[in-house]
Amino acid sequence: MDVTLDSIRDIRLYQPKNGYRFSVDSLLLFDFVNLKKAKSIADLGAGSGIIGILLARKYPDASVDLFELQDNLAGIAEKNVILNRCEDRVRVIKCDLRELQAAPSAHPRYDLVVSNPPFRRLKSGRLNIEEEKAIARHEITLRLHECINAASVLLRNRGRLCMIYHPCRLSELLNVMRGKGIEAKRMRFVHSNPSSEAKMVLLEAVQGGRVGLKVEEPLYIYREDGRYTEEMERMYRT
Repeated sequence: MDVTLDSIRDIRLYQPKNGYRFSVDSLLLFDFVNLKKAKSIADLGAGSGIIGILLARKYPDASVDLFELQDNLAGIAEKNVILNRCEDRVRVIKCDLRELQAAPSAHPRYDLVVSNPPFRRLKSGRLNIEEEKAIARHEITLRLHECINAASVLLRNRGRLCMIYHPCRLSELLNVMRGKGIEAKRMRFVHSNPSSEAKMVLLEAVQGGRVGLKVEEPLYIYREDGRYTEEMERMYRT
């Protein structure tokens, strides 16, 4: 498989040349995580491993598990772990997240679970001809409730779930999480620029948390002139 070698912040990553490649969503989710400390982290649908590897840099005492279903992406993630010299704390777990609930006691519990799951229903929008991209964007192998089921299995009590998702399905997301005892605590809407509607939403929730939600100020990716905002420029810097 053809790959490219790319850099972002202080890490390097192999990525499929024509398959699924990380987007700004990954960087937004990584930056949104603001725990003071974390000992154990799980990335659900890790792709090439970008979010988990960045979090391993952010929390140098944490162990990080990258859960990925697709063979090609899991293989690339393993190479990226070695490339960034974090194989002592980061491991790739190839598995189907839908199977975790069959034996919940068999899995470790994590302080933090992060996920950038597919948000398009299977029959909505055009399905990408590239299988990796299609699986990443459409609910082909993982639906919303299945992702939350997996998070509920892996989160310890009072553990944090951080996600990036599409606003059009926010109410559904909140309902599904609450049904699993995961309560939304912090939310931030992401806009392309100050005059556009929200394109994504960042959400932090707590396993067994109390009701009470803080909505933070909007995040803008671009200025009106098309340049990155200062906040986005900071995210890309080390």
